[in-house]
Amino acid sequence: MKQPECDSCQEQCEHPQAICLAKEMVLPDQEAQELAELFKMLGDPTRVKILQVLSAQELCVCDLAAVVEMGQSAVSHQLRLLRNARLVKYRREGKNAWYSLNDDHVIALFQQGLAHIRHS
Repeated sequence: MKQPECDSCQEQCEHPQAICLAKEMVLPDQEAQELAELFKMLGDPTRVKILQVLSAQELCVCDLAAVVEMGQSAVSHQLRLLRNARLVKYRREGKNAWYSLNDDHVIALFQQGLAHIRHS
């Protein structure tokens, strides 16, 4: 395996090659920012509850409001944030918008996070 060249490693450093290898693995700033924003979306208990409910079934705003015991406008605001983060999607049926998780990645992310906190 070719050793990376790294001109920023210090001579006084104990493990300069390890630092060089780790620097090659650091996420680009844009990806790090987007990932941080994604996790920020999961930093709100109401949004987590909405995602959990939507992982089981598609629901409209009024049903979601009843489940999380909040007003429809507050739930709509949370759904707008989740839509902008591409965590949920909706479809129109008459005057109602039916919400569901955007894709299997969202389900996997949610399930992995839940498994992590439940792991003893």
